[in-house]
Amino acid sequence: MSELEVKVSKVISAPIEKVFDAWLDPKMLAKIMQPMEGMSDAIVTNDASVGGKFSIVMVAGEDKMPHSGEYLEIVRPNRLVFTWEADYSTDGSTVTLDFRELDSESTQIDLHQVKFIDEETRDNHIGGWTGILDALENTI
Repeated sequence: MSELEVKVSKVISAPIEKVFDAWLDPKMLAKIMQPMEGMSDAIVTNDASVGGKFSIVMVAGEDKMPHSGEYLEIVRPNRLVFTWEADYSTDGSTVTLDFRELDSESTQIDLHQVKFIDEETRDNHIGGWTGILDALENTI
């Protein structure tokens, strides 16, 4: 069986540097790490350097969903690669974000995550990452 993966793309109406930097700024991450409507700002700590760690606690009412990881690659403004650890992830799960400037005011993001517990979890992440990219578009 092949490795389970998610691929999600979105065009954001903002310059590439602004879109890229949003993924490293704890204040912006708090606002965009909301995969479902009605969520509160996430609780974020972030060491935005290769080898640096991050913690993102997504908040839905009284429920708190912790996520963490480590930055493996930071190539401003074109690529971010980080590990992704959460209740529904598996060892070695990584997320790659590739940023492509379409023009001075629009950026395409291609998100690719690998390694999931099962197909249901993978499918749930498609919706989650889509919601996060929508939140980015609405926040930036």
